[in-house]
Amino acid sequence: MLTPEMVKTYIEESLTCEHVEVTGDGQHFEAVIVSELFRGKTMLKQHQVVYDALGDKVGGEIHALSMKTVTPDQWKAS
Repeated sequence: MLTPEMVKTYIEESLTCEHVEVTGDGQHFEAVIVSELFRGKTMLKQHQVVYDALGDKVGGEIHALSMKTVTPDQWKAS
């Protein structure tokens, strides 16, 4: 069974991130991802960056992924 820690590792191995948190039940996951890669991108484009990085794991091993994506500046301000 896929764990939140495994999803976190997939994200960290695929993207340059300052911070990643993942929770979930083995199929449905929620993630907070902080990355400079998101600067200047719409939320839709930010999520596409993550989905592209995870490739076919989304819809396969990862049944559903809800995410909050922010830049380091946004993270510090929250």
